[in-house]
Parts: sequence; C-alpha cells; structure tokens
Amino acid sequence: MSSEPSTSVDVLIVGAGLSGIGAAVHLGERCPDLTYAIVEAREAIGGTWDLFRYPGIRSDSDMHTLGYMFKPWTEAKAIADGPSIRKYVRDTADDYGITPHIRFRMKVVHADWSSADARWTVTVERDGERHTISCGFLFMNSGYYDYDQGYRPEFPGEADFKGRFVHPQHWPKDLDYKGKRVAIIGSGATAVTLVPAMAKDAEHVTMVQRSPTWMVSRPAEDRIANFIRRYLGSKTSYRFTRFKNVWMQHFFFNKARKDPKKVGDKLLDMARKALGPHYDIDTHLTPSYGPWEQRLCLIPDNDMFEVLKDGSADIVTGHIDTFTADGIRMKSGQEVKADIVVTATGLNLKLLGGMTITRDGRKVGVHETYPYKGVMYAGIPNLAATFGYTNASWTLKADITAIYVCRLLNEMKAKGMDIVTPQMPPEGQYEEQPFANLTSGYFSRAENMIPKSTNLAPWQQPHNYVRDRKDLTEGPIDDGTLIFSKAGAVAADETDMAVAAE
Repeated sequence: MSSEPSTSVDVLIVGAGLSGIGAAVHLGERCPDLTYAIVEAREAIGGTWDLFRYPGIRSDSDMHTLGYMFKPWTEAKAIADGPSIRKYVRDTADDYGITPHIRFRMKVVHADWSSADARWTVTVERDGERHTISCGFLFMNSGYYDYDQGYRPEFPGEADFKGRFVHPQHWPKDLDYKGKRVAIIGSGATAVTLVPAMAKDAEHVTMVQRSPTWMVSRPAEDRIANFIRRYLGSKTSYRFTRFKNVWMQHFFFNKARKDPKKVGDKLLDMARKALGPHYDIDTHLTPSYGPWEQRLCLIPDNDMFEVLKDGSADIVTGHIDTFTADGIRMKSGQEVKADIVVTATGLNLKLLGGMTITRDGRKVGVHETYPYKGVMYAGIPNLAATFGYTNASWTLKADITAIYVCRLLNEMKAKGMDIVTPQMPPEGQYEEQPFANLTSGYFSRAENMIPKSTNLAPWQQPHNYVRDRKDLTEGPIDDGTLIFSKAGAVAADETDMAVAAE
C-alpha cells in the first residue's frame, strides 16, 4: 500500500464515460456545495466510446435519447459514429468544468464502509501502486461489462487456422483487411455493424451465426429533428425530438411484448423489401424468439441489407464444426474461407467495476442483494449505481439516476443525516424474478453475479422510462423504505442485510 496521503471528497464518482460525466454535471448543478472527484481506470474520457475502435463503431440508439437531457445533440446524424459520440462526451466534460475533477488511470479495486465514520474508504490502483480515497457517498458509473476482456469461447481446431483472430473489444491498429476474406462470428449489434463497414474494403465478408437476430432498419438522420432545428433552435427541437423518440421506443417495445408475431412479421417484411424476394429470410433473418426478448440490432440506412444484396457480404447460419487452415468448416459441411476471423461473440458482465465491497469488515455480496429503484442496493449504505435500460437508450436512465442521487443527497442534508440505507421488507411479502427483462447471453452467463429482483416495487430493476422519470425526479425520497441515520448508528437491522460470508 502506498504511503501517499488519502484524499477525501463528499462524493466519489467512478467512471468518466457517458454516465459518469453526466452524473458530475448534475451533481455540480444540483448540489453545488458538495465536493466530488471522478476516478477513471482508463487514460481518457469516453468509457465505451473510447474503448471500442472497430470499423463502423456507432450508436445502437438515436442520439436524441442517448444524448444528455441538458446538452442537445446537434449533428445531422442521429445514429452517430463512435468518434462523434466520444467528442460529444469530452466536449460536455470541458464545457461544464468536469475535466479537472477526473483522476485518470485509477482503477477501483475495493470499497470498505464504516458505519462509525459514515464514510467509504475506496482503494484504487494506479501504475501498480494502491491509494485510498475517502468519501461520504459512492456513485458507481462504470457500466456493466468487463473492459479488460470480452466473451471469447474456444472453437475446435483454432490452432490449425493460419490466419488472424481479432476480438472487436481489442481491435488492433495495424489490422489491414483490404482485399482480404473476413469471417465475423456472431449476430449481435457488433457483428451487424462490422459487416457493412468491412465489406467496403475486404474482398468478401461472411457473418457466421448460430441463429439469427432481429434487425430493424431506420434512417441514420432524423429528418424531422433536422427540419425543426432550423426554425425552433437546438434546445426546443431537441426536447421535442427526445419526447417523440422516447414515446416511439416505449410504444414499439410494448407492442413487441404484447403482439410479438405481428411485430416480427413487420420486421421480416421490411427485410424482404430491402433484400428482394429471393433472399432466404427464413434461414438467415428469422429468429427463434420474439422481438425484444433480446435487444434489437439497429441498421442505419439499410447498410447491412445493402451489402447482402450486392454480394459483398453474406450470412452462413449453423454450427461450427472446426477451424481449418484457411477458414471454418460448418457442421453442414459448408466451408467459409477466411484470412481474418473476427470473434464478435459478446461481452462479459462485470458489475460495479469488479470491485469488492465490505461493510464494517464484512464482505457484501451484491449478487445476494436486491436493487432499490434500479439505483441503490438493499443493505448497502450510501452507494448508488447507474444501470441503463436494456430496452431503451442507456442515458435515459443515467440522467434520471443522477437526478435522484442529487435529490437524495439534498434530503440527507436537510434531515441532518449521514447515512441512508435501503431496507428490504420481510421475506414472504414478495416473489423473486429475473433481474433483466432480456434473454441475452451476457445476462444468462452472469447469473451468479447479478443482483436478485422481485415482483414488488421498488425492489426490482425497472425498465420503463416514462414511469421511472416521474418516480426518480419527482416522487418522494423518504418513502418509508429508506432508513436515515447518523454516523455511529446502525443504519438497518443486520438480519436484513444482504451480507455474504467470506
């Protein structure tokens, strides 16, 4: 442990990506008397949008909802590329004076809560040395997946392949795929982005998928938004477009859940119209599950369909038998020739940045607890975490989470209290249910680390922005569930704590 003196702030924000920068802006505006710092494990602002550098990287949500509520998105394209989003986040940090508060290359590894002091002692690692930062409130904005390692299954015969393997999460700067044959394993948003982007320069691109994913095409530019911006200005048009798109997302998601066949048929009709009557839609584009049981893949301006139609890319559906020296052999016997194989096989979940937590010396297992309003966790004092929507834009939830945290901090100040802890109702008053509303692989692989959830509000992970916005930004803070107390006091009955023995 380094001998460097500990530093102390009122609020420590973890993560300088889209969520963390937004959290700092809200905190500075709504709680100006509080001191704060941001710790970021990477060397730059941007989070996801700084990490991923693969060809074609772009948003899978429109920027009128993925953007902040307080900073209008003014670019022509609503489905924006990664560099534009990264610039947007960095500009926000500079414009609102956030950048000087960021401490880069500081990875949070442990947080210890002291009830006697009403403080978190957070251990961070930087350049191989460990330091501590003390804070009264810990606000996690580190996303939900592992930045160090993406999901990468092993395939038979990999050692025989003479070409190059690449994972999108660690895209090499020196990769030259011009004139090469490329196979992309996967059918999610990353694969659907890579195929048309790489098809521009590659000899040929093949997307190898076990089963299809739902795809929906929409224009990259929001013509209505761009039109009214000319006459109403950036702020007014942004609010209008944001409202419009939120309700469109809300309507489409609910429609897909209530009538999946009708919505599925509509999506397939759109694909047939784009690809023509002879493309094998049933084999390559018809999933075995309903729309929005997993996140839909967004296709701006039909780009994926265009490269399938012109023959510069194709899809092979089935199971991989083995790798060969010059590509992939499917169990059907079909050969996929490749010089480069991109394993767009998904993400690994990592909640709270992978840090461990102790409360008064006892280990706290987040997977043993329950989310409170999708912001805090039962039995864990003075800690909030941003977890964006799975069925809508991430920042919609990030904005209202930050507003709620600010309201909570101001409520604590008004009450003269140091500690706030969500306390679960007695067992028997609720039923457990899945934490997430999707069946995506990265959630199913992480069942042993994600929190529990219930059928009883507020002990669940909400997925409804329209309802959540009113609750988090206007609803009562002291709702009878939160326990407020002073330093040195026991915030809640230990029998109700979700504390896992080491």
